[in-house]
Amino acid sequence: MTRDIDITRIGAQGDGIGEGGLFVPLTLPGERVRAEIDGGRGDLRELLSASPDRVSPPCPHFGECGGCALQHWSAAPYLAWKRERVIEALSREGLETEVLATFASPPASRRRLALHARAVKGGAVVGFKARRSWKLTPIEVCAIADPRLVAALPALRLLARPFLEHPKSAPTLHITVTRTGLDIDVTGVEARSGGLSADARVRAAEAAQAGDFARVTLAGEVLYGARQAVVTLGPAHVALPPGSFLQAVPQAEEAMARFAVEAVEGASRIADLYCGVGTFTFRLAQVGTVLAADSAAPAVAALKAAAGASPGLKAITAEARDLTRRPVLARELAKIEAVVFDPPRAGALEQAGEIGRSKAGRVVGVSCNPTTFARDAKVLVDAGFRLDRVLPVDQFLWSPHVEMVGVFSR
Repeated sequence: MTRDIDITRIGAQGDGIGEGGLFVPLTLPGERVRAEIDGGRGDLRELLSASPDRVSPPCPHFGECGGCALQHWSAAPYLAWKRERVIEALSREGLETEVLATFASPPASRRRLALHARAVKGGAVVGFKARRSWKLTPIEVCAIADPRLVAALPALRLLARPFLEHPKSAPTLHITVTRTGLDIDVTGVEARSGGLSADARVRAAEAAQAGDFARVTLAGEVLYGARQAVVTLGPAHVALPPGSFLQAVPQAEEAMARFAVEAVEGASRIADLYCGVGTFTFRLAQVGTVLAADSAAPAVAALKAAAGASPGLKAITAEARDLTRRPVLARELAKIEAVVFDPPRAGALEQAGEIGRSKAGRVVGVSCNPTTFARDAKVLVDAGFRLDRVLPVDQFLWSPHVEMVGVFSR
């Protein structure tokens, strides 16, 4: 059934929403559109009246590729919408504070991509899943990606071919730009039938050498290693373990870290919880001594090694520890003056409770999920903290995702 719909707002997933709660992707508030309706969703068929905020998408794959939902929205209302998402999440928990203007990551800045690979006649294609589909959209360009990733697409297609030898394999190439070249960890290869053959491993190594990649791993197992994959985090150079978490955009990482460091200035003892490979740790160690903890043992080992090779930092003590099952207790934070915590999307409910019971005077919470951030913030506020200010960060450009950094004080 085809209907004409007035779009009133943008939903949490980046779709336009019209009367009756109908979701129509690729639309904007104030637009009148003709859409093919299927249940509670519609497919845009014709733009009857365009919003003045509509712009030409910079990527030729927009509309088919599922990677970007909002390239057609001009910057000012798009960034204001992300800020409003943070305000709404906080208000649901009864929290009000100063929410700053959204930090905007620039185009062509993303240093990490996850590209899916599929076999085609004569080779392989790589790309992103199509909008609302499991179908793959092969890409030739990418408006959000670091130019070094785009330039490597032909070599990445060649690299993908050996990983497709089993018909049930659906490889994903997790690619990171490092100081020493591209670091690629491949997942999704059929393992029950014996995994990748010796011949395929050789061909993968040859393709990696031809592409001048720093390293190629298969679910963490090194298949090819020409150079260590090294990233710079503040004053430190860190050898990145295969498949490690890293902030997607260096400019966003720097903005979040600067905001956090400014908040803890003057503290002599700091805790960095969910520290990973040290995104915040090394910068914080320029301010005070740091107690760092994370569940990923390889990441903690890399952090320790980099700390030992980075002169001029105050002492860093790092521990591999599951902070969900075994949070750092309030008594273990007895001498800590400031805490920074950056949990995964599920948040840090138990750890927030322990921070609230500690004697720390300042806390910085970092999150990629407004809902769990607000929940954890409420725990801290109920424990006697005040949420002073929040910085929204648009790290995942033209997507509905928003990150944030919040500063708390007693």
